[in-house]
Amino acid sequence: MRKALHLLLCSVLWVAGSAVAQDAAAPVTAPASAPAPAAAAVAAPASTGGIQSQNIFDVKPEASADPNYLNQTNGERAKVQPGNNAPMWRQVGQGVTGYSSLPKSQAPEAGNLIQPFVQYPGSSYTNAGEAWRQVRNNWIIPYGAALLFVTLLALAIFYFARGPIGLHGAETGRKIERFTPFERATHWSNAIAFVTLAISGIVMAFGQFFLRPILGGQLFGWLTYALKNVHNFVGPLFVVTTLFMIFTFIRSNWPNAGDLKWLMRAGGLFGGKEVPSHRFNAGEKAVFWGGVLFLGSIVIGSGLFLDKLLPGFVYTRGEMQVAHMIHGVATLFMMAMIMGHIYIGTLGMKGAYKAMRTGYVDETWAKEHHEYWYDDIVAGKIPAQRTPDPTTAPVRPVTAEGAPT
Repeated sequence: MRKALHLLLCSVLWVAGSAVAQDAAAPVTAPASAPAPAAAAVAAPASTGGIQSQNIFDVKPEASADPNYLNQTNGERAKVQPGNNAPMWRQVGQGVTGYSSLPKSQAPEAGNLIQPFVQYPGSSYTNAGEAWRQVRNNWIIPYGAALLFVTLLALAIFYFARGPIGLHGAETGRKIERFTPFERATHWSNAIAFVTLAISGIVMAFGQFFLRPILGGQLFGWLTYALKNVHNFVGPLFVVTTLFMIFTFIRSNWPNAGDLKWLMRAGGLFGGKEVPSHRFNAGEKAVFWGGVLFLGSIVIGSGLFLDKLLPGFVYTRGEMQVAHMIHGVATLFMMAMIMGHIYIGTLGMKGAYKAMRTGYVDETWAKEHHEYWYDDIVAGKIPAQRTPDPTTAPVRPVTAEGAPT
């Protein structure tokens, strides 16, 4: 009995499922009294085996079978094609200004949702914002990363192949003041500000490739948000310290005839004796004029523009995008130059870091690396603090117990 009921139930369910399947597969016919549609539906594109996407700004009026399509209002189109908001977005793409509670004097583009769309020959609709994104992602980011990597790789190869630049003679123990306390304070404050901006900028530009997979999206977002604020606040400090750097060291960085000889022989890096130079050699002068003054001025100007700290500008989205590209390119070249400067000042030359940390260098160091500067100090042309010769220092009397008095 139970088996018979079970068989009967299965048969009923099978028949009902077959009927539902046939109803679903049958075409739906409209009743004879149904009115004709106001406009024919736009034919869907043929399937090519994948999900097809279409730019809503590419929807052309000619694609509609309705001859009155161009004369229809948005309300009429909404009745004919419910959910089709392409006309509204087309107006947005054309730069139609809407309502905004912000005054035009403070935000001239506040009523524009996006930048106007244009169609370039042989391409789809795009706008200045998309063009800026393509330049940033396809040019500035990859080639900028390649520039920094190649610079770091070249310095590493040079260090392991050449080693640090040392002294040929023995130190005398007599010290010469190379940097005053004010000069060192100016240099270190500018260096700290630059390194802070460089690290935060590198994380914001390239961090998604090497940090985000490790930290995760949420932690990486917090980090970049914090570094963005640090970047904005340290920027003005970098401006002030750079101005101090320029006015403090410009006198010692004027070019002279000996700089050309230094450049032709690359300072003697690949030879024996170093080429004589004054207080700063031609390589240091190139960093000062090309990196600090020229590129630094571009970085500072574009950075202040991005912070909206320069008067007399409208600060539209297009202007901000151009300033962002200029700021990024100049910063990358500046970082590449400063990387070479940091290498020489730390690992590349013995005694260079100590000179900036303490302010003094040994006489042998001064004579071998900056011979003209050393000769001027010995001749009294340049006033500089010099420590006495330890071999001629007065002998202190000794007590009977052997301790100095």
